[in-house]
Amino acid sequence: MNRDYLINKIISLAIEEDVESGDITTNALVPDSTQAVAELTAKAEGVVSGLEIAKLVFEKFDDHIKWTPLVNEGDHVSKGDKIARVEGSYRALLTGERTALNILQRMSGIATATSLYVKELAGTKTQLLDTRKTAPGMRILDKMAVKAGGGTNHRMGLYDMALIKDNHIKIAGGITNAVAQVRESAFPGMKIEVEVTNLDETREAIEAGADIIMLDNMSTAQMAEAVRLINNRAATEASGNMSISRLSEVASTGVDFISVGALTHTVTALDISMNIVPNGK
Repeated sequence: MNRDYLINKIISLAIEEDVESGDITTNALVPDSTQAVAELTAKAEGVVSGLEIAKLVFEKFDDHIKWTPLVNEGDHVSKGDKIARVEGSYRALLTGERTALNILQRMSGIATATSLYVKELAGTKTQLLDTRKTAPGMRILDKMAVKAGGGTNHRMGLYDMALIKDNHIKIAGGITNAVAQVRESAFPGMKIEVEVTNLDETREAIEAGADIIMLDNMSTAQMAEAVRLINNRAATEASGNMSISRLSEVASTGVDFISVGALTHTVTALDISMNIVPNGK
């Protein structure tokens, strides 16, 4: 995966859908040579993510833009805190504002939510994982935001790790056959994860040589027994109905990872505003 290529593609598409042939209002009202300064301000408490992406958006409209971050990626901010200062063409600031804010607010919202989940796991060995339940086309940014919030990225897509789920197991005729067939066609060294829903399936996944065993929608007691059975012969991931209030209880079972789809499929954007001052005055 080419990270920079994907990011550039996302930004270009976002600008195309918003600006297309040009910003009619701005181009009619703002002289081409007018310079300005803008400040980005947090309107709520949260964790900031997407600073570099916002900068890249403005650079699409003015390659001489001066971007000054006032906080770091992953920093916690309070309401009223200044996040960044940007100087350059007034037209560039106005035209790029919505795209930059849309991305910055979404990424910061994901980072903020992630940080709250991670806080619940403090003092345990369990790491928080994201999932593929991301906005179509936005996955690289969504996963960057999870990392900024203190979480750990799971596989990026279907190509970089094998995850054998219930429908795969059905067509293969069982966990043992599924693992064997995938291992035969997978790249050397590629991790194979198997989804299980009970202790019998857990035993079969262990015997099949799964690298990671996903304990899906199990009760806390079942997960604890599954972890005992696995006994470090595979990594363990808890998944399914993982609310923030349940995290510490699940972590107490000794699982290595807990995956939470809500980090990226249920996003509340962090409120961030941008105020422009003509000529920097």
